[in-house]
Amino acid sequence: MQFIDLKFQHQTIQTQINNAILGVLQHGQYILGPEVFDLEGKLASYAGAEFCVSCSSGTDALLMSLMAAEIGPGDAVFTSPFTFIATAEVIKLVGATPIFVDIQKDTFNMDTKLLKQSVQDCLSMGKLQPKAVIPVDLFGLPAEYESIEQIGNECNLFVLADAAQSFGGSIKGNRTGSFGHLAATSFFPSKPLGCYGDGGAIFTNNEHFVEKLLSIRVHGQGNTKYDNIRIGINGRMDTIQAAILLEKLKIFPDEMVKRNHIAAQYRQLLNSHFVCQKIPEGYESAWAQFSLLAANTKERSLCREQLKSFGIPTAVYYNKPLHLQDAFKNAGYNEGDFPVSESISKRIFSVPMHPYLSDEDVKQICDILLSIKKKV
Repeated sequence: MQFIDLKFQHQTIQTQINNAILGVLQHGQYILGPEVFDLEGKLASYAGAEFCVSCSSGTDALLMSLMAAEIGPGDAVFTSPFTFIATAEVIKLVGATPIFVDIQKDTFNMDTKLLKQSVQDCLSMGKLQPKAVIPVDLFGLPAEYESIEQIGNECNLFVLADAAQSFGGSIKGNRTGSFGHLAATSFFPSKPLGCYGDGGAIFTNNEHFVEKLLSIRVHGQGNTKYDNIRIGINGRMDTIQAAILLEKLKIFPDEMVKRNHIAAQYRQLLNSHFVCQKIPEGYESAWAQFSLLAANTKERSLCREQLKSFGIPTAVYYNKPLHLQDAFKNAGYNEGDFPVSESISKRIFSVPMHPYLSDEDVKQICDILLSIKKKV
């Protein structure tokens, strides 16, 4: 059994993928070819955003967004400590300071009540200017954007949605990509919509941001190739990846239906014995991962070892919150500062989640996990 079965997915659309790649090889426009612009239009339409700017990775999508918002030294950017390092890494790369805000114990997303208090504390200290917030849509579940955008309006914060894991998710029918001033997503191969390498995209309804992002994407380019009006990066998505994504986007809606079916099965069988991620009313997750909380670290190890003995892979996202990582050891945080993130990191684990799991696969996984609960 595969944790994420990309091989089986490829087999289902192999001919289409091969023809798409061959088309790029035949026209030879490997950088910013027609497929890139076609993809941007289709992604924007799917997400319900007016504009989409493709780029080289989800990390670069975040970085370019902060650059476009002119976030830099002296600025405080609020985000979750329970996420992949890229979210906070880009804050440091632009010279700003990450301010971590603990998560909710049920959704695993940023606790918006703590966000407002953290902004007020930052203002009271007077050392940094609260400038932006990067909520993370963990495991595919959109963050509480209504509350976050309200706080952003009250506190004059730039809202950058980290939708790296949540493309395909929604709140009350509005899809991820339509929240925040800018929204960044990733097309890393293991994401719900993934290419065959690195890729990312930024969504917005603000044309001013689009102009800046297009410039930043190509080394700060102005009206001509060698007219540089700002500092930028080499952040373009290559045409072959765009061609692959165009084909995978065609089957994506059906795959989302299958992901939700699988998640519903997991939840029905496991909810009364394990803590599953809470999905608030009106929310839909993209189910990038299906994650559970064991009672403690020992039980987590037992679950993972037992599943492994049956050839079933698992993963832990994330075993150490960012504030305890060496990369942020000079940020002034200590163990105990974010108790919810720290507790969850010791108990969480993820089981296989992809559109091609069978009902029998899900039942086998659940039966093994439930057998462990009976023994404990």
